[in-house]
Formats: sequence, C-alpha cells, structure tokens
Amino acid sequence: MRTVSAACAVLLLGLLAGTPGHASGTALRVLVVTGGHDYPTSFYTVFEQEGITWDHATSLETAFKDNPAPRYDVVVLYNMALQPAASVQQNVQAYLEHGGGLLVLHHGILNFEESDWFRDVVGGRYLLNPKDGMPASTYLHDQDMDIRVVASHPITRGVSLTRIHDETYKGMWIAKTNTVLLTTTNATSDPSVAWVSAYPKARVVYIQLGHGAEAHHDPGYRALVRNAALWVAHRLD
Repeated sequence: MRTVSAACAVLLLGLLAGTPGHASGTALRVLVVTGGHDYPTSFYTVFEQEGITWDHATSLETAFKDNPAPRYDVVVLYNMALQPAASVQQNVQAYLEHGGGLLVLHHGILNFEESDWFRDVVGGRYLLNPKDGMPASTYLHDQDMDIRVVASHPITRGVSLTRIHDETYKGMWIAKTNTVLLTTTNATSDPSVAWVSAYPKARVVYIQLGHGAEAHHDPGYRALVRNAALWVAHRLD
C-alpha cells in the first residue's frame, strides 16, 4: 500500500475542499417533478439534452420527502399540488432558504395555490378564483404566440425564439419586482411569459410556456429551459 506524506495529504485535502460539488465539467443533475396535471410525454424530451442527467418524481411529496440538494443541482416543477401538506411546504422552504435552485414551468405556478409565500417565491400566481379584487385567471389552448426577448441575461443568451404554438395564461398576479425575460403581444396572454423572481435566498425562474408537444420540440424553448436550469444551478453566468 502506498503512503502519502503529511504535506501531500494537506494539499490534497485543500484541493478537495475547494472543488464544488457541481463542477462545471459534470452533468447538470435535474429532478423533474410532475403530478396533478396531465401532460404529453414529449415533455421528457426537454431534458434529454447534452450535459443534463435527470430523474423523475411523480409528486411534490416524493420529491421533497427529504432534502434533494445533495443529489440534484436544480428542481423543476411541472406538477400541480394546490394544497400540499404543511410538512411538504416546510421541506420546500428549507430547500430554497439554503439556496436550492428552482425552475417552475407552465402549470407549476399552481403549486401552493393559496400560499402568499409561494407566490412571492415564484413572483406570480395563477388565480383559480377571484382574489384580492382580481378576477380569476384564464387560459386558452392552441395559440400562436409572438415572443420577444426583452432582457440581456444568461438565460436568454443564444436563445432564438420568436414564435411558439402553446397555451396562454391571462390575468395572473405578477410581481413588479421580477426581471422579465420574454414577452408576447398575444391578446389572450399576460405580456410577461418568462421571468426571474426577485426571491432573495435562491435562484428561481418561471417560464409560462411549455404546455404541449409543439413547445417541447421547439429548439428555442428547449434552449431556454436548458439555460434556465443551468442558471438557477449557478452553472451559467
């Protein structure tokens, strides 16, 4: 058996301590959460991209039965759990308060639907019912949407997305403190369709797009989701 001198051991330990757990040369580890809402299986292909490895949790409860941070660089919410148990919210909150990256896609904004805390985390809320003087939000399938990049940001870098066929949401509560990335002029949609939340304790991004196969196979949408996942995981700056 080879021995290592004390000086070499100290140097080795120092190098290891300075190496991040998600080094830039390693694949991005993504936990994709679904459940509570139908979706086409084409959604899975969004994460079948170079440099990404991913696992699938079929409920928010499964995803956050313990802390996912040691195993994953980012959690993607494509589920709809309107009123999760208090213990689930506690685990999600702990994950975020310790800097865990969160990417919320499309109907994922409906998690914790009555929670002001989650509203502030995501920077928006889809209103199933009238609330605080606002009418219920609306949606419409099969819309051709013009898309405009309105912010110079690592997430939009290299993304070519000017039109997409997708579902629109309108009448959501949207925080004025968000950094808006993409907008549309489609009359059935809110103008803002992708943004960075101002939540201070972790990187959180919401992308309203992503309902159907047309979006899932769109190269611009796929690049947008990939960049967003990398950014919330501190792998793109």
